[in-house]
Amino acid sequence: MLPETIGELLGFGTNMGPLETFVAALIAAFIVGNIMLITTAIAGPWAKRKITAAFTDRIAVNRVGPFGLLIIVADAVRLLSKELIIPDGADRPAFDLAPIVMVFSALIGFAVIPMGSGIQLADPEVGLAFVFAVASIASVGLVMGGYASNNKYSFLGGLRAVAQNIAYEIPLIVTAASVVIFTGSLRMSTIVNMQAEPLFTVFGLTVPSWYAFVNPFAFVLFMAANLAEIGRNPFDIPEAPTEIVAGYQTEYSSVYFVLMYLAEFLHIFLGGAIIATIFLGGPAGPILPGIVWFMIKIWAVFLFTQWARSAVPRLRIDQLIEIGWKGMLVLSFANLVLTAVIVGVIV
Repeated sequence: MLPETIGELLGFGTNMGPLETFVAALIAAFIVGNIMLITTAIAGPWAKRKITAAFTDRIAVNRVGPFGLLIIVADAVRLLSKELIIPDGADRPAFDLAPIVMVFSALIGFAVIPMGSGIQLADPEVGLAFVFAVASIASVGLVMGGYASNNKYSFLGGLRAVAQNIAYEIPLIVTAASVVIFTGSLRMSTIVNMQAEPLFTVFGLTVPSWYAFVNPFAFVLFMAANLAEIGRNPFDIPEAPTEIVAGYQTEYSSVYFVLMYLAEFLHIFLGGAIIATIFLGGPAGPILPGIVWFMIKIWAVFLFTQWARSAVPRLRIDQLIEIGWKGMLVLSFANLVLTAVIVGVIV
């Protein structure tokens, strides 16, 4: 674990007291948090625009700094220097807390993700359940922001977010449960280690037993449900700019809008981290360090979400709910039962 490694580097030894444990854990959390914040800072203002431009045959940002990279700094200064506008009649405590709840629900999820090279804050026995539980707290932030804004479009966005998350979070978790059947554990490190065994060898190339290869149907289901959880096309119903302006975030400006925007991309990368961990072997990979492979995998998931955003049209809200309850839910339970039967026969 990273806190123990930092404790040893600081000279605390292996038997750390409460104060030493707290200091080491705080430094470790600071490192992991900044890794993800830097990743998000690159993805949001710069990579998102460049990827979308590539898909739509445009140029995108290229004037501010080399390759347009300094747009990250320019956007930060521009947004943070804007006036923070509070709508008349807003429920101020809920309005203020909503962006913070959304950001921290994503950041806390990374605490149990094994990123390779010893970079993991904690490895509880219920790690997979923990990451789903804290990620789902974002739904509370969406509802708070939508309700507290005193805006009908924001309120509609919050209601849509709740309906969407309920409809797709159940298939998401049920599909992940099929992986738990294979591993027999909710511990994230165990799930990663179980995928290290070779699956088969073709022409001298060994294919690892990643669950994306073992159960590709579950992998496809999870990827689709994850798009709904992070609000990417065809499931960007809570924002739906052509219908409800910007949904739950319509009334947010300045630093609050930055936090909302940050939370959106943190949840995209958290979804990518979960997919990499339970389906793509976590940080496993040849030659390169584990953290490099982990970042490659979560960026690959990010690239897929941006492709969906650029290429797939938005569903109507009634279509989205119908697909979730009548399609994804049924398929996820069918996958769970089939996985249980196959594992039962093999074991």
